[in-house]
Amino acid sequence: MEHRSIKPLAWIGSSKSDLQDFPESVKDLMGFALYLAQTGGKHPAAKPLKGFGGAGVLEVVDDHHGDTYRAVYTVRFGDAVYVLHAFQKKSKIGIATPQRDIDLIKTRLQRALEHHAGKKG
Repeated sequence: MEHRSIKPLAWIGSSKSDLQDFPESVKDLMGFALYLAQTGGKHPAAKPLKGFGGAGVLEVVDDHHGDTYRAVYTVRFGDAVYVLHAFQKKSKIGIATPQRDIDLIKTRLQRALEHHAGKKG
């Protein structure tokens, strides 16, 4: 069996503590999706997040008792999987990610880029 190296997870901002507040079944799914990303795979529930230019930024969506939970991560930088945001989507109208969450993801993506660049040199 082929052995894949496991990339470390890098948690940006409050993403780790936010995800830890999710219901157990949601944490299990999100954790497995992140593990697959760490090994170079992709969970069926992981989809590219619109507005971020391709598959570099992905979101995992899970529903639990009528509530929707999302975790956003990037595999754009080869050294780690950067978890950018984890949140419960409050709005029941539409499927679009709220603008304040998009703005936060953009800010944290920039922080991930800076972290990655700092490790390079």
